[in-house]
Amino acid sequence: MSRTKSTTICIVRRDGKTVIAGDGQVTLGNSVMKASARKIRKLYEGKIVVGFAGSAADGLALMERLEEKLNKYRGNLLRAAVELAKDWRTDKFLRRLEAVMVAADKEIMLLISGNGDVIEPDEPVLAIGSGGDYARSAALALYRNTDLSARQIVEEAMKIAGEICIYTNSNITIEEL
Repeated sequence: MSRTKSTTICIVRRDGKTVIAGDGQVTLGNSVMKASARKIRKLYEGKIVVGFAGSAADGLALMERLEEKLNKYRGNLLRAAVELAKDWRTDKFLRRLEAVMVAADKEIMLLISGNGDVIEPDEPVLAIGSGGDYARSAALALYRNTDLSARQIVEEAMKIAGEICIYTNSNITIEEL
């Protein structure tokens, strides 16, 4: 998977709560073009949270496709994600999209990519984007070693990623299930 230089999305589940956060920075080349973009959404009647890293148009197009699959498969996130990944890998138009996604409901959390990846993590922590490694590392450390809530873990992990990654800012949007 190519390294996305665009954003940070982090998602954590703890104590029945699933929380996703995304920063607001949009970078074009070496310049920050916008500081308050919204890269996370709720889908399927608010039962699923999704975030993307990569091209905004591509990420939004993929969210629309995922929502179509969710409607077709009555909210079955795993089935919808697998079908989206298959289409993404084989469809001539979708194959060119440059983004990666995370999606979760109250039961499952997935990373979905154009390489055909549909990955459920061993622990309920995922992060993507250029600051994803920083956010994931921070979130895993907090998840394993504290009693912080999912929201507190996501907030702190995103703060740390924003301090390290030049493609990530501190304008954080959060959604919770």
